[in-house]
Amino acid sequence: MDDYLEQLSRGVFQAGISWRVVEVKWAGIRAAFHRFRVERVARMSDREIDEVAQDERVIRSRPKIAAVVHNARTLLDLERAGGFKRHLGSFHEYEELATDLKKRFKFVGDSGAYHFLYTVSHPVPDWHDWAKAHGIMWGAKTKRPARSPGRSAPRGRKASRPSPRAPRPRSKTRQGTKSRARR
Repeated sequence: MDDYLEQLSRGVFQAGISWRVVEVKWAGIRAAFHRFRVERVARMSDREIDEVAQDERVIRSRPKIAAVVHNARTLLDLERAGGFKRHLGSFHEYEELATDLKKRFKFVGDSGAYHFLYTVSHPVPDWHDWAKAHGIMWGAKTKRPARSPGRSAPRGRKASRPSPRAPRPRSKTRQGTKSRARR
């Protein structure tokens, strides 16, 4: 069950952050959460959550840290109510299970639920089909509009002659300084 909490927590910390940042900080996060021992994390107090939020080794988002503690308590409740693995197996369709996970656990969205189930070897749909169904286009090259809708795109500039300008008067003191410097 500890592995479930660790894998679920990866998605929690990844929400809105690059996976690379999470990977770099993971050793510190793991240490701060007592190697994700569910019973120990579930007993963490508000004071301990505040201490972890000050730890430079972790991603210092108090809401995410509190979410990990909440998620540990939820995992523990499900384990005591018949087993978390059994709970996962009680759903016949992936979308039903993902919806349940998103409701029960904090900071778990579509991609977090998919990643969690995939990493704990629970059956998931083909990634490409799932991503397309959820409007996720990873690696797709799309052109962004030059400006917001309703405004015309910038026009190309035409080569033209420079506009005639009156020459600027030069300061005598500056000119005199330059000439002395040359001598």
